[in-house]
Amino acid sequence: MLMEITNEAKTYTKRGKPASYIPELALQSVEQFAACIVDQNGNYFEVGNIEPQFTLQSISKVINFIVACEYHGLQFVLDKVDVEPTGDPFNSIIRLESTAPGKPFNPMINAGAITVASMLPGESVKDRIDYVVDFLNRITDSPHQINEAVYRSEIETTHRNRAIAYYLKANDYLLCDVEEAVETYTRLCSLEVSTKDLAKIGLMLAGNGVHPLTNEKFITPKTAKVTKALMTTCGLYNASGKYAASIGIPMKSGVSGGVLCTVSNGKVEHLEGKLGIGVYSPGIDDIGNSVAGMKFIEKLSQTYDLSIF
Repeated sequence: MLMEITNEAKTYTKRGKPASYIPELALQSVEQFAACIVDQNGNYFEVGNIEPQFTLQSISKVINFIVACEYHGLQFVLDKVDVEPTGDPFNSIIRLESTAPGKPFNPMINAGAITVASMLPGESVKDRIDYVVDFLNRITDSPHQINEAVYRSEIETTHRNRAIAYYLKANDYLLCDVEEAVETYTRLCSLEVSTKDLAKIGLMLAGNGVHPLTNEKFITPKTAKVTKALMTTCGLYNASGKYAASIGIPMKSGVSGGVLCTVSNGKVEHLEGKLGIGVYSPGIDDIGNSVAGMKFIEKLSQTYDLSIF
């Protein structure tokens, strides 16, 4: 059944387009599709070429939020960033202007993510990047690096994010200066991962911060639970409510075509218990979600009853 779901999802790869507003991402081939599922016992399902690296893009918002919460404490972060869905595009500025006191609605939109990036541990951009990369390396047990070509492509076209950051700075939400916050955020969006890496991150979240494959505690259960709640309500841009209803599992997507999913308890053929899922297909819809990736996850959830609702 898993291969049937995969083959159906693959027929949707050309229904999306790569993110054209980031020139380097526009070069991706839409025919790519890869998925990885790992369970708490170390069993895997892998399809497609799961080795190629792609950039995290907005999936980095999950990692950054976790790191900031573990370093400062959850309440410190929530004093600067709320946990409310917006229904607006991820790069919208309207809520900052129309809602007093201009506090970002959640860390899964750009305004909240830039604020969180300014909170990351370290005195410089390099320090903050190194801290997050080390955290990611330990969870996935593999090295990661910034894709400099993607970073340059993004930073040269990130005028809207700078506008958001200046507004945040004017309202005293950033803990560093504007350029440092924007550079930190953009570099972490350009961090490369594989579908297997995403699956391992999802498995750690399924364990509420304890990685089932190593029994190592990475984050507190409280941080894990709030993160999963945010992924469910805000993780798929302004289609989050739609996918909460039709799929019903915590997810976070990125405009590179990656999707991170976590399942606290499920059974998918030979895989059972806590599950981490990573999917990659670069053809995205107008909202920013992978068309084939979301079709794969939707069929997976419906076939194996993975919804938390």
